Amino acid sequence: MKKSVAFIAAVAAAFAFGQAGLSGGTGEARAQSSPKLIGSFRDWEAFTFTEKGKKICYMVSAPKSSQPKNVRRGDIYFMVTHRPAENVRDEISVYAGYPYRKGVNATARIGGSSFELITQGENAWTPDVATDKRMVKAMIKGKSMIVRGISQRGTTTTDRYSLLGFTAAHKAIDKACKR
Repeated sequence: MKKSVAFIAAVAAAFAFGQAGLSGGTGEARAQSSPKLIGSFRDWEAFTFTEKGKKICYMVSAPKSSQPKNVRRGDIYFMVTHRPAENVRDEISVYAGYPYRKGVNATARIGGSSFELITQGENAWTPDVATDKRMVKAMIKGKSMIVRGISQRGTTTTDRYSLLGFTAAHKAIDKACKR
């Protein structure tokens, strides 16, 4: 991966779990822990995290390549999250490193399957739990994933993710965040 594990873990945790809490004052920030690495699995890393006393497990990867190369973007990554206290499993989220164009969704393609991703700001998610589950099943079977989006400036981007290690990382977060 291009970025260090610790860097991606911190950015991913702040994005997924701490955006509101970190800006909400010291009380909420203290209720969160730093991400703890469960393990590195080829192109994916798995972590645990505690927010307000509740354990969260997630896995994260950065793209192997991004196009076009001539555009400035922030950090780019893809996450799958379990929040057992909220009965949430396999929640898909994407951080694009730029603001998506309003009203235009992104897509993820894994093998012959395509998945719509609802965009807001620099983030994208699947539209529902059923799509999360189908997408994770496709990722377990797949070798690579392509995420395409359109920036607020109209630039189409293509991020290619490796799925090597996805299944092992997914098993690790399943084990760490049992129901």
